[in-house]
Amino acid sequence: MERARDLLACPACAGPLAADWSCLGCGARFDAADGIPNLRLPGNHATEVVRRFYGEAPFPAYRPHDTLQRLRARADQSVFARLLDQAIPSNARVLDVGCGTGQMCLYLARADRIVVGADLTRASLLLGAAAAQRFAIDRVQFVETDLHRPGLRNGAFDLVYSSGVLHHTPDPSASFVQLVRLARPGGMIVVGVYNAFARLPLRLRRFIARLSGFRLVLFDPVLRDRDDEPARREAWLRDQYQHPEEHRHTLGEVQHWFATNGVEYLRSYPSAVLGEEPGALFERASDNWRPEGWLAQLGWMRTLGREGGLFYTVGRRRKQGAGSQELEARSTVD
Repeated sequence: MERARDLLACPACAGPLAADWSCLGCGARFDAADGIPNLRLPGNHATEVVRRFYGEAPFPAYRPHDTLQRLRARADQSVFARLLDQAIPSNARVLDVGCGTGQMCLYLARADRIVVGADLTRASLLLGAAAAQRFAIDRVQFVETDLHRPGLRNGAFDLVYSSGVLHHTPDPSASFVQLVRLARPGGMIVVGVYNAFARLPLRLRRFIARLSGFRLVLFDPVLRDRDDEPARREAWLRDQYQHPEEHRHTLGEVQHWFATNGVEYLRSYPSAVLGEEPGALFERASDNWRPEGWLAQLGWMRTLGREGGLFYTVGRRRKQGAGSQELEARSTVD
């Protein structure tokens, strides 16, 4: 998609890319087999381990005989997905970092939005691109790249969304710095990571599963729902129970990432304000009292623990200020 090319960049020098996927800055050349540009430089050992892991079982994969209507109907059942879609302007430039097989990209590709789905693993991207073609969606550009040397233009996106990714990197806080650079000043950032409290039920299930050689996985509702879908069941089992790299975070920790990288904290989802139901995902929560936040996270063990304990934090990249200046200074030094 030609309109998306301006949102991509050379991973080596950050220069613009020509129509043949060569860099106009340093002259590096890249290919785009199957319409998916390969803008990934060789990664470190930990990154390569994760890339190979998802290459064996792309996550989350598609249901057999899926359609766009069914995909969107399932996504609409999620309050978070609906709120996210409602909050994004119709002409926004959206980036999904670590998009996997691209379901969220296809869901958000409405109106005049341009959606870029970036991931390490070509096997996952191929499934996403095939679904986009099957569903006749032409506003999504998938790209193979690494967040640590991304083939994406800094400051180009109105929304940078990343769910279930940072906690699988060796240094999540450093990965977050890279993520922030991709949002335009004033742009939105939505990050989904495992919560240290809400992840406890799954960690207990995982402990029992390991003792049984993964023959016995108790009380996992997602696995039960996928009993008749072996490929998607295996993808969930591997991602949740056998991942080679995993970290868990509190809301306060992610708020610290925001504060030190020029991002204004707006809210979490679920809300960390007890009793509050967010009406608009990109609006500030009514309060941000730390003790209340701890109590809310304890409650997430029950509400989020059933499906792995993922929570979202929403913020806006500041247009100016000490945090933004610090981020830009680091950008010039790295």
